[in-house]
Amino acid sequence: MAGLGKFLKQAQKMQAEMQRVQEELAQREVEATSGGGAVKAVAKCDGSIVSVKIDPKVVDPKDVEMLEDLILGAVSNALQTAKKTQEEELGKVTAGMNLPGMM
Repeated sequence: MAGLGKFLKQAQKMQAEMQRVQEELAQREVEATSGGGAVKAVAKCDGSIVSVKIDPKVVDPKDVEMLEDLILGAVSNALQTAKKTQEEELGKVTAGMNLPGMM
């Protein structure tokens, strides 16, 4: 039964570390751009969007669709970067643990 106790202690330690990393990630920001930097989106690694900045030079009332595409591209890229960062950081916590059902 000593093995079970060690396993449970290891799982508790990993759970506490995962919670700490998730809290840290909720504050970490990443950014992405589209249109050669014309649109910049900032996201937190918890999946929330913090801001979107648009260079006034790309605002063309006759081509709103292009601006929408640029915004969508920047936001999508920022969220992908945030997700990748989250997976990498949480993967560091679970690396080598070999726990069933974990990353």
